[in-house]
Amino acid sequence: MDSSLLVLLGLVFGLLVGSFLNVVIYRLPVMLERQWRRDCREHLELPAEEQERFSLAFPASRCPQCGTPIKPWQNIPVISYLLLGGKCNHCKSRIPLRYPIVELITGVLTALALWAFGLNAQGIAAVFLIWTLVALTFIDLDHHLLPDNMTLPLVWLGLLLNSQSVFTDPLSAIYGAVAGYLVLWGVYHLFRLLTGKEGMGYGDFKLLAAFGAWFGWQMLAQILILSSLAGAVIGVTLILVRRHEQGNPIPFGPYLAIAGVIALFFGQQINDWYLDIAGLA
Repeated sequence: MDSSLLVLLGLVFGLLVGSFLNVVIYRLPVMLERQWRRDCREHLELPAEEQERFSLAFPASRCPQCGTPIKPWQNIPVISYLLLGGKCNHCKSRIPLRYPIVELITGVLTALALWAFGLNAQGIAAVFLIWTLVALTFIDLDHHLLPDNMTLPLVWLGLLLNSQSVFTDPLSAIYGAVAGYLVLWGVYHLFRLLTGKEGMGYGDFKLLAAFGAWFGWQMLAQILILSSLAGAVIGVTLILVRRHEQGNPIPFGPYLAIAGVIALFFGQQINDWYLDIAGLA
């Protein structure tokens, strides 16, 4: 397939997937909370709560303000937002700008992945990783949560892919998964020992373990450095523009995701550049 056509198809398909990811970002935490409540009530032997059916597919999308169902033509990625002027067609309440942003990020990164890797096992895997990271990023921003039912499958999928050396060799993937988890686990306990506070969540450990499984242990230092730099720059910027109060927790997952995407596209070049500068190449 012609590369230009592949990139265009990747962009369009990525935009459509981005629209679905908006649903995942909003609904999955609600679904998890409801499941946790059901489990707690069952454990405490309390009567079950009556809850309407709620899943990724049901009920149909609707305006959160007035409850009016969203028609198919009002749900075209990015285009519908522009045609509607960023407002609900019925009650004129403002539609969050984040919806088209998620769609654009997903579309552009999908197109870039297919351009960089091609339509093969590596390219398809890269696209799936990007989709998962986009969803995890915004879920963590909203709820300070990296769900196990997304992070753990990434670990196993990375190990499975690299059993065939899709991104790295099998041994590097295994060591990477173990080291990725243990590094942040150690930082977490050291920080708690020194300050009496929890500096990050277990979801961060699992996400770094996933990156180790996908890219190998050789990429972990780079990902940690890049995520720390991204966190410092974005965190200071938010404080300066007064969009974040000092002392409030900032989720680390989005910065790990940013670093993971950079490692996906440029990780080997960055490592080669560093080794060359250090005279170790």
